[in-house]
Amino acid sequence: MKKILKSIAQQIYFLAMLLIGKLPAKKNVIMFESFQGKQYSDNPRAIYEYIKAHYPGYTCYWSAHKNFLHNFQNKDVRYIKRLSPYWVYMMARARYWVTNSRMPLWIPKPKHTVYLQTWHGTPLKKLANDMEEVHIPGTTAEQYKKDFLKEAGKWDFLISPNAYSTAIFRSAFQFRQAILETGYPRNDILAAQNNRASIKSLKSKLGLPADKKVILYAPTWRDNQIHETGKYRFELKLDLDQLQHHLSHDYILILRMHYLVAEQLDLAPYQGFAYDFSNYEDIAQLYLISDLLITDYSSVFFDYAILKRPMLFFVYDIEEYRDHLRGFYFDFEKEAPGPLVTTTAQVIDEVKKMDAAGYKLPDSFDAFYQKFCYLECGESARRVVERVFAERKEL
Repeated sequence: MKKILKSIAQQIYFLAMLLIGKLPAKKNVIMFESFQGKQYSDNPRAIYEYIKAHYPGYTCYWSAHKNFLHNFQNKDVRYIKRLSPYWVYMMARARYWVTNSRMPLWIPKPKHTVYLQTWHGTPLKKLANDMEEVHIPGTTAEQYKKDFLKEAGKWDFLISPNAYSTAIFRSAFQFRQAILETGYPRNDILAAQNNRASIKSLKSKLGLPADKKVILYAPTWRDNQIHETGKYRFELKLDLDQLQHHLSHDYILILRMHYLVAEQLDLAPYQGFAYDFSNYEDIAQLYLISDLLITDYSSVFFDYAILKRPMLFFVYDIEEYRDHLRGFYFDFEKEAPGPLVTTTAQVIDEVKKMDAAGYKLPDSFDAFYQKFCYLECGESARRVVERVFAERKEL
């Protein structure tokens, strides 16, 4: 019964958007959304803040998921509850949509709306049309690709962080409209605030000890660890007891889980050593305060490389992930900008080695940086806004 009512509501909203969308656009209105309305973050936030500072004639609204309204409160932003009647009305009237992930497929895009898709990472894992297997209950690989490409067909602009990504986006999304090869606006902060004063201030703001080095653990989700539709489990394979025993004298550990992972971490036994920042709105700030990144196949390592700091790859399931779940666009084991390990003991050993060597980067790092990070110089938001918004001269 619940599914039937949901379907009826979607049909009503669809028809409402079609009708309202025939009205003239509110040319100064921009609707922003990040990770399905769960966060005030990422590329949409960076674009929003640049527009707010330089083009105050625009009226901006944020799409806020009903369970995550707290992420938008006390932030001096206008927000509308996602999928509410007023949200439907404003989406249908807005001149611009800006989001970093897919919209629900049933939402029609009015002819007057310019849809800027920022996406949310440089691809290592195969995406959309390039995927050979899809592990999502209730759909098939064929249907998943069809739905994805239908949504991508609504985009007018797509942001790319580098030439490598541009080629993949063309293939994976079958995208034929304008790709803005600008770098990612969310990374502008890494150029602007990569200094001791900013880092010290951020640590203080987050309540972290100033005398400890920081390890950031930011893994991706696993397609086959489904919890319910749209939500995924994550089995923490790092042994926090071992990490605390061997590293807590010099380090603290920040954990940042992927936005699709449903469970909250219980870190009570590791108070003072391990901190859960999974719902923290700006991962770039976590990059800035971290001395070392531990990840796996997450695209975070492309962004973290901008800081030219050491990385470690905890890939306990690499054979399954590479050969069955997703597959990679390049030889990850050969080109990863840091050592690959599969056990907690190896993680500890590598951290100690990196510390003793003064966090020296591998010889292959410069080539990696030139391939993936060459556009990230603090100007990406400006480049995007000038191309999509400023050139239209509608205000």
